[in-house]
Amino acid sequence: MLTITRSLAIAGLFTLVSAGNALAERVQPFILGSSSAGDFASTVSDTKSKLSGAGFDVVGTHAPYSGAEIIVFTSDEMKAAATKSERGGYGAAMRVSVTDNGGNIEVAYTNPKYWANAYRLNDQLDTVSTKLASALGAEKQFSSGVKELTAEDMRKYHYTFMMEYFDDPSDLAEYNSHAEGVKTIEANLAAGKGAATQIYKISLGKDTEGEEMTLIGVGLKGKNAEDCSGDEYIMSRIDKDTPRSTAHLPYVILVYGDEAEALYGRFSIALSWPHLRMMSSETGATFMSIMCSPDGIKDALTAVAGGQAEEF
Repeated sequence: MLTITRSLAIAGLFTLVSAGNALAERVQPFILGSSSAGDFASTVSDTKSKLSGAGFDVVGTHAPYSGAEIIVFTSDEMKAAATKSERGGYGAAMRVSVTDNGGNIEVAYTNPKYWANAYRLNDQLDTVSTKLASALGAEKQFSSGVKELTAEDMRKYHYTFMMEYFDDPSDLAEYNSHAEGVKTIEANLAAGKGAATQIYKISLGKDTEGEEMTLIGVGLKGKNAEDCSGDEYIMSRIDKDTPRSTAHLPYVILVYGDEAEALYGRFSIALSWPHLRMMSSETGATFMSIMCSPDGIKDALTAVAGGQAEEF
């Protein structure tokens, strides 16, 4: 009996150590699946087929500018993980980008472990990671430069002092019911409010707090080329490294209970570029170059949600 008890204790200790090691490993926002010369349109089509073949459901695509397309996907496993965490709806969707970067066609995707911890899910999405690596490849993680971040770091991440955390979202609007909120947002997107378009919708059911969740992906065109909420405006100023971090897009609105919220721009942008400098860099990519964008994004999404937006 003593031997059995000791064996169980040792096994439990190894489990705890393994879990601790997993959280201590470095993680980065995106994974490069492949990069090679090829045909852009064929690569997009092929990538969709590979996702479907691996058991994922493609729920939408977004082509924010020439030479870039983002494929958004989910799965039963991802949706289940989302409902097992408070406000976990953000983790129900992952993204694959196909980008023409100077003639090289890059296929990259959101790193499940990085984003699962950024969204504080109670699941590391290891099976999702394995399936994506098998279907799309996994040459390397990227998009955090020399900044060292672990899965544990991501659970309490913010860019710097006095900036937002995961639990500091932008409150966009309130409704009489969850259904009214979803209906309002879809109608406003169809009407072009906020210079926005609908990319996808994922209905999730209730989270651990008993709140109904629906995740809606939103493309932001901007009112004009100088509108700092626009996808191309932002990406052209900060997405300058190779590989490209195109899978940062699109932004999302989470209808949570009878309210609509979105991750604040200073948080959501920093998640994709945690190493982005504030004032200066060799490429010119800085937060100062998009200083107006976090509030611009908030205003556009508020208009979509039917709230009071200053600029729309």
